[in-house]
Amino acid sequence: MIDATNLSKSYGSIQALKDVSFHVDAGEVIGLLGPNGAGKTTMMKILTGYLQPDSGQATVDGLDVLTDTLQVQQRIGYLPENAPLYPEMSVQSYLKMLASLRQIPEGDQIAYLSAAVRAVGLEDHLTRPIGQLSKGYRQRVGLAQAILHKPVLLILDEPTIGLDPTQIVEVRRLIRRLAEHSTVLLSTHILSEVEATCDRVIILLNGQVKADARLSDLSVTTDVVLVLAEEAPDAAVHLRALPGVQSVLMSRVHDGREYRIRGSDGADLRPAVYGLARERGWPLTELRRDVRTLETIFSELATASANDGTATGGGGSR
Repeated sequence: MIDATNLSKSYGSIQALKDVSFHVDAGEVIGLLGPNGAGKTTMMKILTGYLQPDSGQATVDGLDVLTDTLQVQQRIGYLPENAPLYPEMSVQSYLKMLASLRQIPEGDQIAYLSAAVRAVGLEDHLTRPIGQLSKGYRQRVGLAQAILHKPVLLILDEPTIGLDPTQIVEVRRLIRRLAEHSTVLLSTHILSEVEATCDRVIILLNGQVKADARLSDLSVTTDVVLVLAEEAPDAAVHLRALPGVQSVLMSRVHDGREYRIRGSDGADLRPAVYGLARERGWPLTELRRDVRTLETIFSELATASANDGTATGGGGSR
C-alpha cells in the first residue's frame, strides 16, 4: 500500500526527514510515532502529495506520489491535525459538499454519505451546525469526510489531540472499526495511542527511522528479572558467573532487591537463575521474563539517538 524509499526533506537549515524508508502492506494499522518535531507531519504531507521531498520516492497503491498525485489523492482519506471544517455549515451540508468535491456521482452521494455517517456515529447530528458540536463530534465529522469516498488508505494526523479521555476512547474504537476496511497510517506522539490502536509502529527521531516492527516483536526481550526479599551476599557476582549472562543490574524495590539479568545469546536464563537461587538459599519472591513497554523502548531509542550525535537540529520541524 505504501512504499517510501530514501525520502529526505529540509526546511532551510532544518532537516525534517533524512533517508526515510519503510513499507506498509494493505490492511495494516501503522503507528507513526515520534516527539513533536520528529518529521511525522512532513512525512504525511509528502504521502498525500501536499509536499514534494528533496529526494527519494514514495508510492501509494502502486502509484507514484509525485507523478500520479491526483490518482493517489483519490485513494487516500486524510485527517490533518486541524480538520478543515466550516463551523457555520450543518454536518449534512458539509459532507454533501465534500462528496461533490470528491466527484462522487450525484446518484451515489446519499449512499456514500449514509455509510460514512453510520461508521462514525453522526446519525443524530446531521442537521446541527458543526460549530455547535463538541470537539469529539467535530473530530467525527473530520473522520467522516476522510472516509466518505471509501479510500483504500486512511492517513490520520494526531486524531485524538485535544480530546477528553472519554472522547479519546471513542475515537480509538472508531479507528479500529475503520481499519476493517482500510489501511491506516496514524501519526502521534502519544505512546498509549499506538498501543491501543496499532499493530505495528514506525518510530521517527530527528527525521530518521529508528525502529520499524510489530508491537509484539518490540516487546520481546531475553532479560530476566529476579526479586529477592533482601539483599543476598555477592548475588550479582554469582549471577554474572552464569553461562550466557552479559550483565546484571541491581536496584532497590519496595519489597526487596531487584536484579535485572541480560543474556548474551538469546537463551532463556530463568532455569539457571532459579537453580542458582535455590542452591544459594536466596529468599526469592519473584522470577520472570521481562517485557519491555513501548515507553521503555522509546526512551532507549531517544537516549541512543541523543548519544550517537544524530541530532540534526530538527526540533522545529514537523
